[in-house]
Amino acid sequence: MEGRWTEEIEARFDAYVDRLVKVIGHADRAEPLRDYCTGLLLPVERKSVEPLAAVVRPDRVSAKHQSLLHFVGQGGWSDEALMACVREQVLPVVERDGPVEAWIIDDTGFPKKGKHSVGVARQYCGQLGKTENCQVMVSLSLATETASLPVAHRLFLPEAWANDAERRRKARVPEDIPFRSKTGIALDQLAAAIAQGLPPGVVLADAGYGGAADFRQGVTDLGLAYAVAIRPITNVWRPGEAPPPRSRTHRRGPRPGEQKLPKHAHQPVQVKALALELPDSAWQTVTCRQGSSEPLGGRFAFLRLCCANGDGLRANPSPELWLMIEWPQGDPEPARFWLSTLPADIATTELVRLTKLRWRIERDYLDLKQQCGLGHYEGRGWRGFHHHVTLCIAAYGFLISQMETIPPSALHHPLSRQKPPIPKAYIPRGAPRSAAAPCP
Repeated sequence: MEGRWTEEIEARFDAYVDRLVKVIGHADRAEPLRDYCTGLLLPVERKSVEPLAAVVRPDRVSAKHQSLLHFVGQGGWSDEALMACVREQVLPVVERDGPVEAWIIDDTGFPKKGKHSVGVARQYCGQLGKTENCQVMVSLSLATETASLPVAHRLFLPEAWANDAERRRKARVPEDIPFRSKTGIALDQLAAAIAQGLPPGVVLADAGYGGAADFRQGVTDLGLAYAVAIRPITNVWRPGEAPPPRSRTHRRGPRPGEQKLPKHAHQPVQVKALALELPDSAWQTVTCRQGSSEPLGGRFAFLRLCCANGDGLRANPSPELWLMIEWPQGDPEPARFWLSTLPADIATTELVRLTKLRWRIERDYLDLKQQCGLGHYEGRGWRGFHHHVTLCIAAYGFLISQMETIPPSALHHPLSRQKPPIPKAYIPRGAPRSAAAPCP
């Protein structure tokens, strides 16, 4: 049974939206903001602009469609200001049952058929699990043990787009948006979160980010700890081994009169090969959290060592950090690998719990797409894409603030608003019309 949308919740929603209205500027934006957020929370199969107009104002669909289209696609309001207002209202609720513990970096894909939507290209799409024609958005979420909230988002603009002046002009990509890698966008979001004074947490990310040495170094340079997934081919130094200190910072050979460094006696090893070398006594079963029906955990090994990938980025030898390896019982080989700069004296159960907290970003994306229409925007422009995502997060933030959608709360089902009736004469654009009667 779905959570009931009561009069009390309606009053809270009105108060929530009233605060959002105060940061979007002109008073004529108040009605479309309220209507758009309302439509995103209605049980509508498709939450693009026209279907939303049909459900919030069924008596004047065409006029409302134009109003919402302009508000989202061309409105000059600030995504950053609206996101800040959402954080101010939702984070106190998120932290009610515990403090923020993690900053989770991830990206999600939006499959597209055409080639004109901003940022669309053949690239890896996590939703489909393969390379496909899609848009990709990088985001940052703040997570506690029981809830999480996206606090930053940006569309990834492939180099082919970033360097094409005509495509940029048609999609109205701002001139100050250059090409930026996904890891670069993520580091920018982390730096902005620090500047905004958001509650600190350990940075979590999958191997698409954690596998990049420059990303890990960037996180460290920001003064943040991390626990990130890495690829099986990542090179590390065996415990007790490390590269010699570097006597120069350039890479083109020794300076005049300087002797070439002798070859180091030890050589790095890939983490998968290292895992296969470990004795049975190195593995232990650890429970990380309580699932819906039983405790969740796995079989892990924990090592303190130095990472070899990225040695060229450092003037000094890599400090020791955690290598965590998961090898499920009965599997033919290790499944997952992580590097972490969390303290050396942290309990292994706590290390696993914090690292595995990354599952919350998957919940964010699932709820945002299924409940709030995150992937339903059909416009092609840069501003419209980001405005739609911001409004989806605003709607999602309200659901979070009610706590019904956050396990283990009393209700495990999303709030459901009653959808108003749509006029029988309404036909969405592109829908097939009934055949005309033949002339006598």
